[in-house]
Amino acid sequence: MDRDAWLADTRSSYDTVAVSYADQLRGALAGKPQLRAALAVFAESVRAAGGGPVADVGCGPGHVTAHLHGLGLDAFGIDLSPRMLDVARRDHPHLRFAVGSMTRLPLAAASVSAVLAFWSLIHVPDDAVPGVLDHFHRVLPPAGPLLLGFHAGAGVRLKTQGYGGHPMKVAVHRREPTEVAHWLRAAGFTVEAQWLLDPDQPTPGAILFAHRTP
Repeated sequence: MDRDAWLADTRSSYDTVAVSYADQLRGALAGKPQLRAALAVFAESVRAAGGGPVADVGCGPGHVTAHLHGLGLDAFGIDLSPRMLDVARRDHPHLRFAVGSMTRLPLAAASVSAVLAFWSLIHVPDDAVPGVLDHFHRVLPPAGPLLLGFHAGAGVRLKTQGYGGHPMKVAVHRREPTEVAHWLRAAGFTVEAQWLLDPDQPTPGAILFAHRTP
């Protein structure tokens, strides 16, 4: 898939659904104790590594960024969709947000202490994921923590409608945790732990804890 085409479709889709998406996700973490536990473990690893700015890449309306801030982290958000960030700034005016693509991450080398990508890799084509992980590696210091969340499984589907019935055009990828772990190791990361969430549901989730290999 052409890189600019899928990026443009993803940006346009999330610009379109930004308000309804934020309304649907507002308070979502309150009902997800396993996700909150994963973020708490991540926050602890950031503090153990010395703290510093944390990039929430693909932050959407900023609800996870705000949760990390509430855990005491210096978290800021980056997202492809300008409209989504308008909503994030409206809902979380005390936090920092910037427009950017994870395929060309607008951060200097070793400029953040940790990176989070929570269900934001799901629209990235397989052949682009290694490049994204290379960017995560570039912006982290040695031993810097990385947390990935994604749909577990196999296959890809085209999402044409969502979040209030608005039109969308995004590919939604499901990936086996072992495959993502392989990509992480190839990009210079050490995988620390793997969680499988809702394994009895039609679309399970997976979380991988990793750090940049020193």
